[in-house]
Amino acid sequence: MSEFQETLYGVHPVLELLRAGKRPLDKLYILKGRRGEQVDEIIQLARAQGVSLHFESKPALDRVAKSEKHQGVVALVAAKAYDTPERLIQIAHETNQSPLVLLLDGVEDPRNLGAIVRTAEAAGVHGIILPRHRSAGLTGTVDKASAGALEYLPVAQVVNLSRAVDELKKQGLWIVGLEPTASQSYTALDYKGPIGIVVGGEGKGIREGLLKHCDYLVSIPMRGRVESLNVSVAVGILLYEIGRQRG
Repeated sequence: MSEFQETLYGVHPVLELLRAGKRPLDKLYILKGRRGEQVDEIIQLARAQGVSLHFESKPALDRVAKSEKHQGVVALVAAKAYDTPERLIQIAHETNQSPLVLLLDGVEDPRNLGAIVRTAEAAGVHGIILPRHRSAGLTGTVDKASAGALEYLPVAQVVNLSRAVDELKKQGLWIVGLEPTASQSYTALDYKGPIGIVVGGEGKGIREGLLKHCDYLVSIPMRGRVESLNVSVAVGILLYEIGRQRG
């Protein structure tokens, strides 16, 4: 069990895990009598991949998942391996696209990170870069919040985000920081070229030292009384503007 570090539960996350086929499953627990098109597909894929299947009672699944919100599907799975920043750029080049990389500075809520992963994968981001410290890790909670998108989106981890930014610049990327106090609107820039987007964490924003490494700073205009948006919402707004420009 030592190599299988994550407990993943929920129909959609487990189904996407099996469809992607990138991480080995140790065991899969299904609630006795649980049926449905997606659950049947989970069972078929698991059998095809040689996964150990166990049909158990709800109390048994509650104990394995440490939650009652498992929807009758619980998997023990190898932890997702981190990629490298260089690999994210390589992925973009292999698809003949301008690199689009998202750097998250201090997103510590795993549900926010999962939501960002889900949006980033849908918006065509080539990968996410996280700092080793002051960040949520790639846990089962993140995977579940991403609704399975974590299985398809590469994530790199670095010791120092500022150095990672400098390396991306050497590879031709322009670095854009999403900063609420910036005077320039997020719609004012041209995002068609190679881009790295830097976004700060909950409440604190981008650290001052990292802000200085950004080529541009942009903000999302706020017309109401609140001063800022949830980080996952802000990321979604900016990424879909980039997608609109790139067509």
